[in-house]
Amino acid sequence: MNFTIRQAFAADVPAMHRLRNRVGENRLSDPQHISEATYLPYIAAGSTWIAETDECVLGFGAIDASNATVWALFVDPQAEGCGIGSALHHQMINWAQEHGIGRLSLSTGKGTRAVEFYKRAGWTEVGTTADGEALFEKSPLR
Repeated sequence: MNFTIRQAFAADVPAMHRLRNRVGENRLSDPQHISEATYLPYIAAGSTWIAETDECVLGFGAIDASNATVWALFVDPQAEGCGIGSALHHQMINWAQEHGIGRLSLSTGKGTRAVEFYKRAGWTEVGTTADGEALFEKSPLR
């Protein structure tokens, strides 16, 4: 599958939000918890990217630089296994390095494919969040 990675813009938010709400794993228990406005600070910071074809958004990723976390990394369920998650992950890691972030953290649902994805990408599981999610760290970034 051919796709490109580019910086996300505010106009991309509706497509990103629709994708976020239709993923199979790491679903929001309360979809009202994240609104379209929630994406805007990450876009304004220049720390959000989308993977797209000419037809649609296939995935997106975002870093919250203020606390050195991966805020989001989601791929359309119909496009999983095509390298989109890896390409977005690579983009996020490069951006973090360029901005002097030496360590990132994230959380994801236990028992999900995301857990294995992050382990393969060199992340270390360091504990469990108060919500019961797997907590990961990556340091140094590479």
